[in-house]
Amino acid sequence: MATATTTLPLSLPSSSRRARPARSAFVPVRAAIVEASRPVPALRGGQDYSTQQPDQSKPSTSAPVLVSRDRTQDMQAEARAMARAANASVYSPEFLSSRYGSQPFKVVARAVEVLTALGTFGFTLFLDQRRGDMDKMKRVRAIELRGILTRLGPTFVKIGQGLSTRPDLCPPEYLEELSELQDSLPTFPDAEAFECIERELGFSLDSIYSMISPSPIAAASLGQVYKARLKYSGQVVAVKVQRPGIEDAIGRDFFLLRGVGFLINKYVDFVTSDVVALIDEFARRVYQELNYVQEGQNARRFRKLYADKQDVLVPDIFWEYTSGKVLTMEWIEGVKLNQQTAIEKQGLKVLDLVNIGIQCSLRQLLEYGYFHADPHPGNILATPEGKLAFLDFGMMSETPEEARLAIIGHVVHMVNRDYEAMARDYYALDFLSRDVDVSPIVPALKNFFDDALNSTVSELNFKTIVDGLGNVLYEYPFNVPAYYALILRSLTVLEGLALYADPNFKVLAASYPYFAKRLLTDPNPYLRDALIELLFKDGKFRWNRLENLLVQGRMDQDFSAKEALQPVLKLLLGPDGEELRSLVIKEAVRVTEAIGFGAALDAYNSVPSFVKPMISNGSLNGPFKLSEGEREQMLELRDRVFRIWGLLRTSDNFDPSILQPILQVLQEPEARVLGSRVAGGITQRFAARLLQQLLRSPASAPGQ
Repeated sequence: MATATTTLPLSLPSSSRRARPARSAFVPVRAAIVEASRPVPALRGGQDYSTQQPDQSKPSTSAPVLVSRDRTQDMQAEARAMARAANASVYSPEFLSSRYGSQPFKVVARAVEVLTALGTFGFTLFLDQRRGDMDKMKRVRAIELRGILTRLGPTFVKIGQGLSTRPDLCPPEYLEELSELQDSLPTFPDAEAFECIERELGFSLDSIYSMISPSPIAAASLGQVYKARLKYSGQVVAVKVQRPGIEDAIGRDFFLLRGVGFLINKYVDFVTSDVVALIDEFARRVYQELNYVQEGQNARRFRKLYADKQDVLVPDIFWEYTSGKVLTMEWIEGVKLNQQTAIEKQGLKVLDLVNIGIQCSLRQLLEYGYFHADPHPGNILATPEGKLAFLDFGMMSETPEEARLAIIGHVVHMVNRDYEAMARDYYALDFLSRDVDVSPIVPALKNFFDDALNSTVSELNFKTIVDGLGNVLYEYPFNVPAYYALILRSLTVLEGLALYADPNFKVLAASYPYFAKRLLTDPNPYLRDALIELLFKDGKFRWNRLENLLVQGRMDQDFSAKEALQPVLKLLLGPDGEELRSLVIKEAVRVTEAIGFGAALDAYNSVPSFVKPMISNGSLNGPFKLSEGEREQMLELRDRVFRIWGLLRTSDNFDPSILQPILQVLQEPEARVLGSRVAGGITQRFAARLLQQLLRSPASAPGQ
């Protein structure tokens, strides 16, 4: 069953709302899902709709009539929705202080309520452990915890939702029970929800819908969702309605949390981050969630950026039926991502869907920087067609461009074990001010990653890195920016979803193809330099690294062989590429020699046995007076270069025209100079080799 689940938004009560239009009596909605008496026209998928406004001289008893709409009409409808949400509240610490600071008894009562509930539960676990009943009582305690978090309200429901996706932190019994917090929370009265719809939209319920479910399809922390059919278009939609009084409940909790944050900042020395700033950032996101027009705009932006991929689905928004407390969006049929059995019954694989989610998340975090910060299983559905549908766009965040590039560079530095560069990355990530000396941090990074990287980068899980870096963060003056905390939350949730299906799943292994593709094809100067840094070390080209990047990059569906290495080529022939040109000339000579030697050796091996002694002048070691080590190195280099060419040539989108930009570049004056330098180097190398062959004696060759 598909659900457009609610988020964790917040807002403060608004002082004024549109008056509910007069009507003779409120009729709560017909039966379960009641069809209209007149036939509803069939809809084409993806059709766009707009509305015609009713005659304002008459009472507003009928909803706007939907007709096919263009972009201008859609923008006008969005503007009207924004006007309906003009009084939506925004997060203000000063407002919370003035409002709840004058209500000490209510605040103290809430603090006592929270401490009593959680303290009692903790004491119960302590007793279970003392009696040796921890395993036996897991299910009972998990049910109790779910009940406690539900009673404590939306703020604590969010905490439970986060825990429900972490099998590495919670036992299966807790995961199963806490997952109920995603869209199976207690509902509020339907009459209140229907009255809210009429009040917010300004039209009677039966003039808007030809049918609507009499009870919610799903209920989450901030609201509940109904399934309905729009009267004049026949479009099936999800209608999300905000819980009454939600602003006051969440506002009081954030006032308490800020107080706790102030105490931590003042008295807890080992926490170096500004806890109050992190709480404020989270609170702003939550308050934005309470403005459903803002959520609709978030969904539209997300759809524009990421729904271009055929395996990603984002519901459209119906602005004429959206306001600050009511959100109407396209209905999506699907199954929650943590319901593995139901997904497999549809012939789908959970890990395939998780990989789609990871690739989409990498684009969110590192390509455009606009990301879904609340991807719990209730907000991600697997559709019957195998697409991944994202819902609930209340909590979004953005990664600064400099940080996006620094994250990719950080991975490169980790692969290279360049801990000094890793430490410097924290400037770009805004973890450290630039006046902080990073040299003391380098040994701490080395101690952690030398152990962690003893296997391979792809075998690391995300939690291992987060925990290890966490230990470093505590010891040094780091200030973790709020966007990074939301990135961690997003990635840990995705890793948690993957671990449901495969306990050995590694997020970094699934992410590496994306990093490889970006490094090979992105023209950004920072990433271009990172690629050169990865491929060259101590004046030598590391062909194994290039081969690995191509192997990994080809796994990304957006990899283009035509674009691979083009950024480096441009730098190579540019005014700033002299240092790189010197390295490339040296490597081109080595490769040419290796290919020439391999071709000559293959030709020698193909001649009849009785001819070989004449060619090799009677030597049993062949015609080339080289040591065994030299032979193996040149043949290995030749074979690796051929494998790399094979990887490019066999790419799905390979086209011989891939060589055209290179040939065009080679016609430029700088390329001719480079070519002459390479030819000169090859000539010198072959002359040296010839002299070496003449001076070495056959007998001494094997031992050389």
